[in-house]
Amino acid sequence: MVRSERASLNTIDHGRAAQPLHPDDASFELSISFRRSRNENQKDLESIMKIPASSTILTAALFFTAFTTVIAQPPEPDQKNRTQVQEADKVYDDWISEDVAYIASKAEKEAYKKLATREEKENFIAWFWHIRDPNPDTEENEYREEFYERIAYANEHFASGIPGWKTDRGRIYITWGKPDSVESRPMGGAYNRPSWEGGGTTSTYPFEVWFYRNKDGLGTGIEFEFVDRSGTGEYRLSINPNDKDALLHIPGAGQTTNELLGIERRSDRIAGIGRNSFMREQDSPFIKLENIQKGLSPPPVRNSSPGSTVSESPVIDNNPLEFDMRIDLFRQGDSQVVATFTVVADNTELAFVDRGGVRTARLNILGHITSVTSRTAGSFQDSVVATEVSGDPVANGNRKSVYQTARTLTPGRYKVRVNLTDIESGSKGVREIGFEVPDYSTNELSTSTLVLASTLREAEFSETGSRFVIGGKKVIPNLTGIFKKGRDIGVYMQVYNAAIDQTTLKPSVDVVYSISKDGREILRLEEDWQGLSESAARITLARLIPTSGLDPGLYQIKLAVTDRTSNKPGLAHSAEFTVIE
Repeated sequence: MVRSERASLNTIDHGRAAQPLHPDDASFELSISFRRSRNENQKDLESIMKIPASSTILTAALFFTAFTTVIAQPPEPDQKNRTQVQEADKVYDDWISEDVAYIASKAEKEAYKKLATREEKENFIAWFWHIRDPNPDTEENEYREEFYERIAYANEHFASGIPGWKTDRGRIYITWGKPDSVESRPMGGAYNRPSWEGGGTTSTYPFEVWFYRNKDGLGTGIEFEFVDRSGTGEYRLSINPNDKDALLHIPGAGQTTNELLGIERRSDRIAGIGRNSFMREQDSPFIKLENIQKGLSPPPVRNSSPGSTVSESPVIDNNPLEFDMRIDLFRQGDSQVVATFTVVADNTELAFVDRGGVRTARLNILGHITSVTSRTAGSFQDSVVATEVSGDPVANGNRKSVYQTARTLTPGRYKVRVNLTDIESGSKGVREIGFEVPDYSTNELSTSTLVLASTLREAEFSETGSRFVIGGKKVIPNLTGIFKKGRDIGVYMQVYNAAIDQTTLKPSVDVVYSISKDGREILRLEEDWQGLSESAARITLARLIPTSGLDPGLYQIKLAVTDRTSNKPGLAHSAEFTVIE
């Protein structure tokens, strides 16, 4: 569900930094046949009768032994593996040359043939179906399911000595689906020509006329005529209405109206120079050729990734809206994880307009979360307002506007795409980030992401459940990692599945904060657990580290977590930050 609400952006005062197929085992058959004439069999029988019995038994035994050895000997392991690899490779080759041969574009075929590994081909196949999925929000790909149903139908109904998918009817059906109407004359016979075919009566071969009312990439009012001139059930695409005329080359039979009136000769009709005043526009040979060319071409791909329409707008290229985005992950339960999505934009990027003495900027934020299988896992949509500090253009230029929302996800790989639009200026920006949600269901020592925050404090009661509130703390991430000297650095992280010291009934976990510069440790702090939540399921680390004693420059902070009462290995997380004057 897409949730829409109006919210105010928090403003924070810090600078900005640049930032196989598993084929069935091959089966082997050994077929031995003996073909001899009756006389040869008789001679062999007489020869056997002259051989001593002992020799006969020995000869038969040797023959049987040799024969059973040939039958029982399995294929060499290397040969079997090679066979399986060849079968698997053949399946990948058949996919592009047979399965999707009618719907894949020339560029897609060329790109696929350049792929070297199975993984690359599997990724291509997944992408190929994804961009054709009419509804990515569902687990099934309706287009793919219908496509293979079309192939099955074609093989069942259009086969004629060759598989149905290889026939002309099969190709059109697989590519464009079921026609809106079908005129079928499977027995041929007497036929009254319509006026646009010249009128008159004749006898025809079996034929069908398929009509498509309206198809993207094909057009409107499109007809395909298939004629079975051989009587074998193999209907061929036809451009000439005379192809179905069984009496075309019999003088005096099956005449058109003009032929009956003596206006034209049969030879003129055969040569294609006859006069037909009632011919429709779509009956022109050139139009028919064009329609057949469209029918034999791949259908257009109209679908694309969710939210892609924004990135395709020329506004983005000409007037991009720059912003940063960050994703943090916190355990909610054994099988659920809270993912927070934080978006930050410089106020200089936004168009502020005076409204009643207050300068504000309005933004639309649209986010779409998809799983690795391209299924929608969540979305968010908000209209937000940022406010400038009046009378202080310098301060406003250094300020940022920050937005955050949270969604609950299950473990797995995801991708989020966020579109940000400035309503006043029309500027747009897009960010796309892939991320992995960890599985916290095990009893292993684990942690959330490490957050360096510009604001870290106890949340007010009225702020419960609002943005930036995590585990009773208000945490506004600093996405740039830049802190002014004298401003505290908020460090926030959660630790999960720690052991409990049965003597003190407190988590037996040692946490050390280490700050280094140029590879040299300059500050080391040990967690004293004062005022922090303490439970085996979740330990919340929230600490303010002063910067007054730090010189301007680039630093690295490292959190080392060690469980003293278990054999669980320790964990360490690090992040970089910059101190400026």
